[in-house]
Amino acid sequence: MDTPQPTSFNIIAIGDACLDRYHYGFCDRLSPEAPVPVLRHNHTTECEGMVLNVVNNLLAFGEAPYRIHNSEIIRKERFVDLRTKQHLLRADFGESESVEPLSASRIKTVPFSKATAVIISDYNKGFITPKAASLIAKECKFYNIPLFVDSKKRDLRCFDGAILKINKREFELVTHYPITYDLIVTLGAAGAEWRNKIYPTTECEVFDVSGAGDTFLAACVYEYLRAADMEKAILFANKCSRIVVQKFGTYSLQKKDIQ
Repeated sequence: MDTPQPTSFNIIAIGDACLDRYHYGFCDRLSPEAPVPVLRHNHTTECEGMVLNVVNNLLAFGEAPYRIHNSEIIRKERFVDLRTKQHLLRADFGESESVEPLSASRIKTVPFSKATAVIISDYNKGFITPKAASLIAKECKFYNIPLFVDSKKRDLRCFDGAILKINKREFELVTHYPITYDLIVTLGAAGAEWRNKIYPTTECEVFDVSGAGDTFLAACVYEYLRAADMEKAILFANKCSRIVVQKFGTYSLQKKDIQ
């Protein structure tokens, strides 16, 4: 869905979208049909994930970005024991086989000329193809606007000129980088690394890292646009991510968190 909405920074968010659904219950016995636990359902919660989580974090900062994502939303169904918060199973629906790739004609409708930053949240589910990524990168270069990319691709050459944000595991798997790029590597409890310098975070008890990368990306972009300083942006993103990992499940920042 494309939703043009006026904002102070005119951010454009493009990427894969999913619905994170958590089914909570109690495990009191094993199934008589197979040696697996039976979950006695208690309640279900839903959260928007991937690029929609990035958008929701930006909303907490008062930004409502122009968003583009796959029309058929991917679903991730999680089954969790309430007593232990142990994940018993995750079932994914609507992955690459049903995701319609972002077309060149759709990219042409994006108001790049009015943007102050573009975010690509690429979970490598099929929506952001290398061709689409290259077209977006060219538009950002033409209008001289920063392109922030969080991608699970191993070949990142299609994101030429971008500010890449990847985690340590993704960094270890990358095979190719663009000709020109900047790189931020998130390091979990150790913080983040940018241009050979570590930006530490404050230690905290971690409950769930789901969505922490989305929060880091949104907070980093917001603060970079506000302060025009990447070091401040990374430190701010570290603080925001620290809030999220102390929550269970996919969690987006709320205004009360920022206050």
